[in-house]
Amino acid sequence: MAGVRAAIRYAKAVLSLASDQKTADAVNNDMKLIVNTIAESKDLNDTLQSPVINASVKKTILLEVFKNSNKTTLSLIDTLVNNNRIDLLGHVALKYNQLFDESKGIELATVTTAVALTAALEKQVLAKAKELTGKNVEVKNIIDESILGGFILRIGDIQYNASIANQLNKLKKEFTLN
Repeated sequence: MAGVRAAIRYAKAVLSLASDQKTADAVNNDMKLIVNTIAESKDLNDTLQSPVINASVKKTILLEVFKNSNKTTLSLIDTLVNNNRIDLLGHVALKYNQLFDESKGIELATVTTAVALTAALEKQVLAKAKELTGKNVEVKNIIDESILGGFILRIGDIQYNASIANQLNKLKKEFTLN
C-alpha cells in the first residue's frame, strides 16, 4: 500500500514538472511505453523487482531500453534509482497515464468482447460512452472468448454487461429458482 501511495506522489510530481515544461504529452507517451514494456517483458519486470540486482545495473538497463525517452522521463528513472524506488517505475508510469488522462478530461472505457471490435462498432461504443460520461473516451478492447458474444463495457465504476454468458447465467438462475 505504501508503494502505491509513493507511486502516486512521484506521478503527480512528474506530471507537474512535465506540465511546467510543456512536455506532458511526450512524457505521457513515454509512460505508456514503459507500462507496456514492463508488462510484456517478464525479464525486465523481474529485474526491476529483484533485491539482488544492483540499482546501477537496473539504471543502465533502463537507460538503454528507454534511451529515446524525454529528458523528464529519464530524470524520473534517475530519481527512482537514487531513492531506491526503481521497483515502482511501472506503477508510477501507470499512475502518470491516469492522472494525465484525468487532467485532459479523458476517460478510459474497457470493452470486453468475444472477438475484436470493428472500426464501426468501436465508433458506436465511443459515441455511447461519451453520451454516458460527458467526457472524451478512449476505448481499450479486451478479447475474452468465454463471454461467448455481446460485450461488457466498463467506464470507471460503471459496468454494463450485455454478454451472452451473463444472459445465460441469468436464465440458469431463473430456472433453478422455479
